[in-house]
Amino acid sequence: MRCLLILVCLIIPNLVIAGVDNFAIGARSAALANSSVMLSDIWSAHHNQAGLAGIEGISGGIYYENRFLVAEMGLKAGVIVFPVNLAGKSVFALSFSYFGYSMYNDMKIGLAYAKKLGEKYSVGIQFDYLRTSIGEDHGNKGTVAVEVGLQAELIDNLDIGVHIFNPTRAKVVEYKIQDVVTTERIPTILRFGLSYTFSEKVILTAEAEKDVYTKPSFKVGIEYRAIEQLYLRGGVSSHPVSSSFGFGLYLGTFTLDFAATKHQILGYTPQISLSYALGSKSKEQPPEVIE
Repeated sequence: MRCLLILVCLIIPNLVIAGVDNFAIGARSAALANSSVMLSDIWSAHHNQAGLAGIEGISGGIYYENRFLVAEMGLKAGVIVFPVNLAGKSVFALSFSYFGYSMYNDMKIGLAYAKKLGEKYSVGIQFDYLRTSIGEDHGNKGTVAVEVGLQAELIDNLDIGVHIFNPTRAKVVEYKIQDVVTTERIPTILRFGLSYTFSEKVILTAEAEKDVYTKPSFKVGIEYRAIEQLYLRGGVSSHPVSSSFGFGLYLGTFTLDFAATKHQILGYTPQISLSYALGSKSKEQPPEVIE
């Protein structure tokens, strides 16, 4: 098992190096190949905080991912969203994620604020505390980062999302070896995406993501409303090449989403999320059916 973890670290280092990845959270997003920077639901707290402005009631959710079916690479997360009337329509959210196990883990705690600017625009900002812990005598290291986002409706049914994680390039650690000072920084990640709603049944999403340390990744996804309570989803992405699929069940105030992602070398990663909403849901949730 430890050998497998080392292999994963070598093949996909940006997945497990301390503090370098803003983990994608939410099974709906995962099923769409994480092309979700333009969507509005509670998991926007982990993708684009501007999307939180579409939430109209107190909401919360939990998420679990078993990366490549390796227990030590489990990812757990949660979020609580609180809409308030503060100088207009505003939303606060508290999010949490934990990746890894006792000998190595990454933790992220975020406090977000989102606000609508008229009918077609919303903005969001989040302050994060990031901490990496390594077992035995290595200890842990924490730092603070920020992320900002924008969403807008360009024309009817065409939405845009832009998000920047860590624009300030927060420093993780600085060390000196033979008079050479090296600074390790959390990378800056830029995401840009579009979605088009063909009808109340079909949404097409597309996104580009660029990490300052890696090649850009391109992602596309499609969501199809089969019946009132059931959504079917699929997506593909590049760098690394992967495919994904999943479904969503909307049961009144509860929403259950499931997804599975297949990496071309390392295999499958199942994801599941459960959310609960009081009152109205975001614009991305199923509309009311008129009898």
